[in-house]
Amino acid sequence: QDGLTGSPWGDWALYTDSPLRAFESDLGVQAPLGFFDPVGYTKDGSAENFGRRRQSEIKHGRIAMLAAMGYITPEVAGKFPGYCSFSLNLKFADIPNGLAGISKVPGAGWAQILAYMSFCEVTQDQSAGTPGGRGDFGFKVLTAS
Repeated sequence: QDGLTGSPWGDWALYTDSPLRAFESDLGVQAPLGFFDPVGYTKDGSAENFGRRRQSEIKHGRIAMLAAMGYITPEVAGKFPGYCSFSLNLKFADIPNGLAGISKVPGAGWAQILAYMSFCEVTQDQSAGTPGGRGDFGFKVLTAS
């Protein structure tokens, strides 16, 4: 074994038969790890699967960033005025921030959130060669031009 990769065949540069080499020069490959795939999702060497997973990673990363802002913004800027649920007499101000708010949102509110998420997922054309396939979903923040 060599001390760098822990590989029984020795120097990684000499091992050219691996399907992982298909992605060795892709965007995001950096020293000292090189192409990092500890779980082995790309061991089949399929560029189509790799592209789909990369596109999903970009989309889910953006969703995570928006979720982080959704966590911070009510603390800094305050909450919406008015009611979250008229029938339950529940105002937005009554819903606590963070994880404590999960149990306070009514089931119909969660159904609306899930319906909108499904709509966004189904209506995006993410096939190869489209803007969605490259990770561009047309989302622009208010300050972007």
